[in-house]
Amino acid sequence: MMDLHALRQFVVVARLEHLSRAAEELRVAQPSLSRTVARLESELGTPLFDRVGRLRLNDAGKVFLRHVERSLGELDAGRRAVAALAGGKFGTVRLASETFLTLTGPLGAFKRAHPGIEVELHQMAAEEMARGLRGQEVDLCVASQPFAPDGLEAVRLLDEAVWVVAPLDHPLAGRASVTVGELADEPFVTTRTGHWQRRLLDRLFTGNGLAPPRIVCEGDEPSATAILVAAGLGVGLIPDMARRSATRAPVSWIAVDSPDCRRTLTLLRYADGHPTGAARLMHAALTGWDWTSGPV
Repeated sequence: MMDLHALRQFVVVARLEHLSRAAEELRVAQPSLSRTVARLESELGTPLFDRVGRLRLNDAGKVFLRHVERSLGELDAGRRAVAALAGGKFGTVRLASETFLTLTGPLGAFKRAHPGIEVELHQMAAEEMARGLRGQEVDLCVASQPFAPDGLEAVRLLDEAVWVVAPLDHPLAGRASVTVGELADEPFVTTRTGHWQRRLLDRLFTGNGLAPPRIVCEGDEPSATAILVAAGLGVGLIPDMARRSATRAPVSWIAVDSPDCRRTLTLLRYADGHPTGAARLMHAALTGWDWTSGPV
C-alpha cells in the first residue's frame, strides 16, 4: 500500500527530475529517496522515469503525477476544512497572481469585510497556474492574459487597453497614437519572459511580422517599468489601470494602434474542485469588484 510520505517525495523528484537536488530539498539521503521511487515503481509495475542520461519523467510518470497531485490536494483541502470547523475560524484562502499591484483594492476590501479569513498570496507565472490549481496548492488564480486551460473554470474580470509609455522628451511624446511598426526600433523596458507584459510585447511584434523587440531592461518588477522609462532607458507597455495611480511616473502615454494591445484579467479555479467557504467568498469578492474604479 502506498504511503503519503512516499507520494509526496515522488512529487518533488518528478518536479525536479534530479535525485540529488530532490534529496537536498526533502532533507533525506539520496539512496533512501532512490529506494522510495523504486518501491513505487515496483508497486505500479512500471518505471516512472527514464534513466538514460539524466532522470526524466516518462509518460507513465506524468499520468501518475497528475493523479498524485490531485489526491494530495484533496487530502490537504480536507485537513484545512476540518481544522477550520474544529477551530471555529473562518479558514484560509490561497490566491495566486502574476502581480499583486492590480489586486490591492479588492484585497483590502475583502480583509475589511472578512477579518477572520487569512489570505495567503502566491506569486505565480501563468503557465504554473493550471498545475497549482489541479494540485490544490492554491484555491484561485488571477492571470493578466486570456487563459483557460482544460479543467479550469475561467471568469473574465477586466479587459483594458495597454498603452506605450515614453520619456517626456521622447520623439513620440505627445502623439495620440502609434503603430506597432513605429516601435520596431525602440529600446524596451519590460518584464521577464513568461510575464504578461513580455508575452504581449512579443505577440505584437510577431503578429506584425517584425523581428523580436530590442530589450534593454527586463526584470521581475512590473511597477518599475514606468519609473525606468521616465529615467530615459527606453519605452514600455503599461495597462490603462496604472494611469489612475496617484503615484504614476512622469511619462507620456500613447495609444497603440492595434486591437491586440490589451490586457485581460482572468480569474481561474479548478472546475472539479470543492472550494472552501473562504475561497467562495474571495471568488465572489473578485467577480463583484468594480475593476474600472480604482488605481493599481
